[in-house]
Amino acid sequence: MAEIKSHEFDGFLQKSARSYRIFVIYGPDRGLVSERAGAIAKASGVPLDDPFAVVKLDAGSLQSDPGRLLDEANTIGLFGGGKLIWVKSTGAEKALADALALLAATPPGDSTVIVEAGDIRKGAGLRKIAEPASTVAIIPCYADDARALNALIDRELGAAGLRITPGARDMLLDLIGGDRLASRNELQKLALYAKDKPAVDEDDVAAIIGDASSISTDEAIDAVLTGDRNGFFHAMRKITTSKTPIFLVLQGCLRQFQMLDQMRAEMDERKTPAAQVLHSMGRGLHFKRKPAVEQALRTWNGTAIAREMNRLQMAIFHSRQKPALEESIALHTLLSITVQSSQRQRKSG
Repeated sequence: MAEIKSHEFDGFLQKSARSYRIFVIYGPDRGLVSERAGAIAKASGVPLDDPFAVVKLDAGSLQSDPGRLLDEANTIGLFGGGKLIWVKSTGAEKALADALALLAATPPGDSTVIVEAGDIRKGAGLRKIAEPASTVAIIPCYADDARALNALIDRELGAAGLRITPGARDMLLDLIGGDRLASRNELQKLALYAKDKPAVDEDDVAAIIGDASSISTDEAIDAVLTGDRNGFFHAMRKITTSKTPIFLVLQGCLRQFQMLDQMRAEMDERKTPAAQVLHSMGRGLHFKRKPAVEQALRTWNGTAIAREMNRLQMAIFHSRQKPALEESIALHTLLSITVQSSQRQRKSG
């Protein structure tokens, strides 16, 4: 197995990527998965604007035609040269896993195969096939840590010739990070807003990314966690009226479920009560929010939390692909999770 850690990716891209023909890129950060797949595609040397050299597939097409990936990978390009087979929107599909097992055993000579997948658990789906194979480069993509976020801030603002004050940086670190593509888009908007200033300050961050109505945002997230539909609609009306970006609710909800995931794992592994886990791992939470989080911990199991994290990641990703539909995507996703919470509350009660 060749697993490329986050901090190793840039060096791998420059020095070693051309040594591999098969890449599996997966993880909960859909924006980062997409970004790194694009970087691998560029490094392949295949002209990305050549429709005869680039073949894009998805899970649906492979389910209906299981042999297509093998056929494409082992077929010489129409005008010679290498081919790129780029498979998107995949997960645990058996047809893809079976094809990947054959390709890993006998890698294609001139073709590059890139597989973009979601958050796959260890020992399941593509990971079960790819991890033991020395011919496959595996690139996990998890939410950026503080070091990666700082580097992203410096890179995006530096490209616009901007500095950032320490206070504004701290504020930014609290507001971005759930999804690489979304974080990059927010930073680009910030750079455009502050383009005539010597440095980005806290007022700039508040104007473009900052939560001018953080209480309402927390109210909405807590309503989602506890299944309070009336509370959710009330909080969303306040957010809309205050012109707070609805993206912040999506991102805040994702972060809350990521925290729940860690807490729930601690509960399951050590048989620790919810209240004790919340006391040890939830010290950064405002005391008014702790009852809602504790209630969610008692209601949501690890599998359900993982499913909702994936749903939120996809909503963030799609809202950035289709900005005109951002509000609709966010409301539909958040309301769906609220309904799920309500149903789980009734079952557990």
